[in-house]
Amino acid sequence: MAEKLDRRSFFLRSVGASLALPGLPSLMANSQTAAGVGHARKGIGTKRFVAVGNLLGYQQKHFFPETPGKGYETTRLLKPLEANREHMTVYRGLDHGVKGGHFAVHSFLSGVLNSEAQNRPDGNVSLDQFLAEEIGMHTRFPSLTVGSEGGIHGGCQLAWTKSGVRVPPITGPADLFEKLFVSDSPERQKQRIEENRIQSSILDSVREDANRLSKRVNSEDRDKLDEYFTSIRDVEKRLQLRERWAHQPKPKAPFEKPANTNTVEDLPLLYELIALALQTDSTRIATLEIGGCFLPQHLGIDKKSYHGLSHHGNDEENIKHLLTLETYQITEFAKFLTRLASMKDGEKSLLDSTSVIFGSGIGNAASHKNSDLPVIVAGGGYSHGEFKRVNTKPHHKIPLCNLYVDIAQKLGVETERFGTSTGTFS
Repeated sequence: MAEKLDRRSFFLRSVGASLALPGLPSLMANSQTAAGVGHARKGIGTKRFVAVGNLLGYQQKHFFPETPGKGYETTRLLKPLEANREHMTVYRGLDHGVKGGHFAVHSFLSGVLNSEAQNRPDGNVSLDQFLAEEIGMHTRFPSLTVGSEGGIHGGCQLAWTKSGVRVPPITGPADLFEKLFVSDSPERQKQRIEENRIQSSILDSVREDANRLSKRVNSEDRDKLDEYFTSIRDVEKRLQLRERWAHQPKPKAPFEKPANTNTVEDLPLLYELIALALQTDSTRIATLEIGGCFLPQHLGIDKKSYHGLSHHGNDEENIKHLLTLETYQITEFAKFLTRLASMKDGEKSLLDSTSVIFGSGIGNAASHKNSDLPVIVAGGGYSHGEFKRVNTKPHHKIPLCNLYVDIAQKLGVETERFGTSTGTFS
């Protein structure tokens, strides 16, 4: 049966991330493999969530204020956000307690290193994917992951499934535009329907094989199989979602298809398309990573790579160039918040119904520290307008994941934990 399941996994991968059948010691002589996808439960409510993550952090000295509370001073990097001050909260002192520098930045939305996720019930699932399971299934796209491939990590690592699989990003405005607004041809629609039929048939057969297998294993392995049956049900839900939207027309495009240019010039367009994706209810969950392919040359800095500049060695010229890059990024984020605030969502604005988190999984790229992360939360109906200094008591550590629990609850998700949380932030 192993060969049969292996071949089926090829067909099921197009539905979502592959997931191997767990190792079953009681049948180790006949180990099996198969594939599935992450969870996708029924969506609830009309709340939305956006996360923006930077790969290399921000200059802490120029990012964080000194004065806590509503009277905090505007720093150089927060200046572009001054008009949004009453719609956002700045946090300092939150992190995940992980180490690894650039190679731990992927934990920003999960709190868990991918290498340490194997024995955790939810693995290193990122907040966006966790939320997509709960509030993403009423839309065409349960979530949208936008970013770049390449760079020092080999690609965007912001979004992760429960099975520890990186969610590959949509890499440019042209690709995101097509996904949101360009419908399949009638021929392609027929082809997709046939693909769904074949995959559904394969899934039925995989379930039958797994049911037969469950009668031959001990109680410990049966628990592992129960987890696998959950993944099968998740694949079924993904297939049902695809079938539901197969004949539904996409929204009318508000402008002509843009071209993919470069990660600097593309950034404003990506923000605009994410805003439109939320407004048209094409999705309620989106992430955007600004990665290592964000080149200084595209902002007129013919000096070094972005990664090279981040190891500034306290050189004033390097820091000046970094501040130019970071100010540009934050300026475009500010425009995104302003855009959401201008979009109507019933009697409120789209920003009121969208919880937005902005920050990085690295606090100081020059010294490879993953502590003291830059974090801004905006929108979502919170009471904002403050700078909150957290973890000032040495023996009372509050994880960043506690704040994520608050965000999830605000979005209507009934949970008391996420990642490495120890409770709720509030």
